[in-house]
Amino acid sequence: MKKFFLVLLILFGIILAGFAQEVKVLPSQLGNVEKIQYIEESDLHTKQLVDIKFLTGVFKDKFIQVENILTDNPFYDIKLKINKKVIVHIEEVDGDLNFSIADICRWPVLVGLFVLFSLFLILVGRKKGINSLFAILITCILVINLLSPMILAGINPVFATISICLVSTAVTMYLVGGVNKKSTAAILGCTLSLLFAGILSVLTIKLASLTGFSDEHTLLLFSSFPQLDFVSILVSTMILATLGAVMDVAMSIASTISEIYELDNTKSKKMLFKSGMNVGRDIIGTMANTLILVYLGSTLPLLLLASNIDVQKFFNLNSVVTEISSALIGSCAIVICVPITALIASNLVTKTKQNFIFFNKQD
Repeated sequence: MKKFFLVLLILFGIILAGFAQEVKVLPSQLGNVEKIQYIEESDLHTKQLVDIKFLTGVFKDKFIQVENILTDNPFYDIKLKINKKVIVHIEEVDGDLNFSIADICRWPVLVGLFVLFSLFLILVGRKKGINSLFAILITCILVINLLSPMILAGINPVFATISICLVSTAVTMYLVGGVNKKSTAAILGCTLSLLFAGILSVLTIKLASLTGFSDEHTLLLFSSFPQLDFVSILVSTMILATLGAVMDVAMSIASTISEIYELDNTKSKKMLFKSGMNVGRDIIGTMANTLILVYLGSTLPLLLLASNIDVQKFFNLNSVVTEISSALIGSCAIVICVPITALIASNLVTKTKQNFIFFNKQD
């Protein structure tokens, strides 16, 4: 078992190294705000002179002075205080170095939240919690270090996303549930549900004439990589957003059927399927509701804006239709995952060891 995962991780390293590509990024360093001077104020903006001490990089312990413009638009303003940590952007123009404040340093907060989440996961889940944490990290590595380079390299986003989702699903299920029939049934159910979500996404985008440009991030991406297929990227986004919820449902159904059969191996496939469906019906309502609430929560400002827009116009906006479609497609995938996984698990767990000699004993 341990050797299997060791080999798997080594293979991941080889795959990641193979797809790794050099991406030119704008350099930045961490700095600390030492002093702020207001040198110009008007009705339109306030100009600040900010003294910054570098905390990292080749300029460590050196001081620079940069301008920071405050306007009436909170989206663009960077509100600074003394001893505030900031990210300093460095750019070379005609042999001269230009410095500017990119943003406030926020990553320590994210690290703190991740540590807190990890502690909760390990304390409650124990060994399975540790395995779940490894699965999460591997999934993040796959998406950031493999999926993104694949899409930027010109590989079809839908194909790349489905491939990554399949690998992520297999790693997560086998890490959390063990290498057994239960996990295999969950993987197969999740895979078929994701394929269904992908087909439904393509049809929805085509029928609704969605462009893939639903927020400012896609516009920024278009300015840097105009050659990308943004419609396919939208399909990939919908598939990826569905993955977590579908994995949860698939494992719940497969685990339930497996446990029932372990307690009473005289039960028929039909009875196991019925039990899985009964559990699945209880899961469907809360899980679909959870997925829709995630999308509603992320688009709350857009919903508030609806009070000033004609209802017909609002529900035909590209961004609104995109978000609603994503939520509904994910919910459809969750619902269809229940009978698919129940059918696969009820047939798979009743198979004899002779037919599945490569599986370990059920956990």
